[in-house]
Amino acid sequence: MIRSKKVFLFLKGTPESPKCGFSLRVIQILKNLHVDFGYCNVLEEDDIRQGIKEYADWPTIPQLYIDGKFIGGCDIAEELYRSGELQKCISK
Repeated sequence: MIRSKKVFLFLKGTPESPKCGFSLRVIQILKNLHVDFGYCNVLEEDDIRQGIKEYADWPTIPQLYIDGKFIGGCDIAEELYRSGELQKCISK
């Protein structure tokens, strides 16, 4: 699933209807960058919701992946966006 798109986001809700503010903030960043991204609504998939936390060794959702690599959650995505590093990762 993570490799189905260059950018993949595990979130609560959907890009059109996020169910938490942190998911909304990452979606806004990706939309500002005009990024085509895949996603999984972890509220519909409890096994995935728990499994992705273990997979990334990261306790919270959202989780952002680029090229199959775990980038981080909302705070990290925001830091990388502000510094310009997120744009570089996506454009590689």
